[in-house]
Amino acid sequence: MSSPRRYVSPLREQAAARTRALILERATELFAERGYGRVTVADIASAAGVAPKTVFASAGSKGDILDRIVEQGERDSGYEQSLADLLALRTPQAVLERLARGTRFGNESQFTVHESIRKALPVHENGEALWDRYTAVYRSVLSAAARHLHTLEPRPPYSVEETADLLWFWFGPSGWRTLVVENGLSWDRAQDLLHRTAVATLC
Repeated sequence: MSSPRRYVSPLREQAAARTRALILERATELFAERGYGRVTVADIASAAGVAPKTVFASAGSKGDILDRIVEQGERDSGYEQSLADLLALRTPQAVLERLARGTRFGNESQFTVHESIRKALPVHENGEALWDRYTAVYRSVLSAAARHLHTLEPRPPYSVEETADLLWFWFGPSGWRTLVVENGLSWDRAQDLLHRTAVATLC
């Protein structure tokens, strides 16, 4: 005799997904504001308006939640389309303009995600690995951009590896954070400065 099939309610699944998304959103905000080490599951539950046991059931432990934040950031990056658009450009100036605009959008729109992971580095046992994982695709896109720049004229006056390092220095998360957070520049001004610096150095 076959066992009865388990009924799955679409409405219940949708509600659970909304609850999980809210928990991750509030956790990201708290991690970015206070730092991972100063946030408890009870804090996350209170911010999301749910019970602590709901947080555990829906998103897991605090470490699990940080893992989910990293995964969501990777999904939301849209890197595949961005890279395809970048490789279709035929002048160095256009490539650098697209990099400045695209990385600005990514860093601005995912600022709290970046901060939540960055502030976990000193206290999370796998914080450094999480940051490396989170930025691996980012680095790969900039490396691909460097290789593409060396197929165009005029070519950068550096090796491909050095060009990739410079792109990471300018357009990676630390470059944007230094200008916007530590020095108080607007995102528009930071984008303009980074773009001009890249063009002047590589073109």
